[in-house]
Amino acid sequence: MEKILPLSRVRIVLIATSHPGNIGAAARAMKNMCLDKLVLVRPRLFPHEGATARASGAGELLENARCVDSLEEAVTGCRLVIGASARLRTITWPQMTPRETAEKVVSHYDETDVALVFGREHSGLTNEELDLCHYLVNIPTNPDFSSLNLAMAVQLLAYEVLLASNEVGPAKQQGQLPAEVEKFEGFIQHLEQTLTDIDFSDPRKSDKLIRKLRRFFMRAAPDDEELNLLRGILSAAQGRKSMRRDETSKG
Repeated sequence: MEKILPLSRVRIVLIATSHPGNIGAAARAMKNMCLDKLVLVRPRLFPHEGATARASGAGELLENARCVDSLEEAVTGCRLVIGASARLRTITWPQMTPRETAEKVVSHYDETDVALVFGREHSGLTNEELDLCHYLVNIPTNPDFSSLNLAMAVQLLAYEVLLASNEVGPAKQQGQLPAEVEKFEGFIQHLEQTLTDIDFSDPRKSDKLIRKLRRFFMRAAPDDEELNLLRGILSAAQGRKSMRRDETSKG
């Protein structure tokens, strides 16, 4: 099977990896499947000879790997972020199979960077990290033995992406692409502050509300222009509340 499409806009993001060997094995899996963008969020030990040994010929991926302090930094510039997790959550994230994930990745990467995010070996992704993900991919396994090694999970999803890139090819998006993650996060912060300013929510108890609203707006996938419109509405609401307060204090 010949590679017919570039995969350089697909990032593999590993969060707080404990064992350097898993980083090396993930790099080897990536090179097998024509992926070369590796981003590490707060790895416990890196660089490390264990990672180099397990990379087994994919050392250049480790040399070029980018180390960052947060998932927000790792996915900056992406308009599609997919988190891999074996755990179900109280608030449902839109879920996909590995094959559906690969098709979604291929349909976007010709026009924007995309990220596949993998959590800690023993505890996966936190809800706060999943907040930055548009979708959740769950790899079906034996329910009596569901634990997958990190590098195995990377290998499986990377294979599906390569397969989809050869069989499907990138589909042109209709209309505007969703806003970049950092712009969407700016909107969510503005929304949270506005709800506090207009006394709609108590900041001490608003986490569940904000998470539900986040999922709602993520499903809507607003583009840059739509986010600007929404933020304009929020600013107007904040301004009107401030005006009412001023009038009350004068009265």
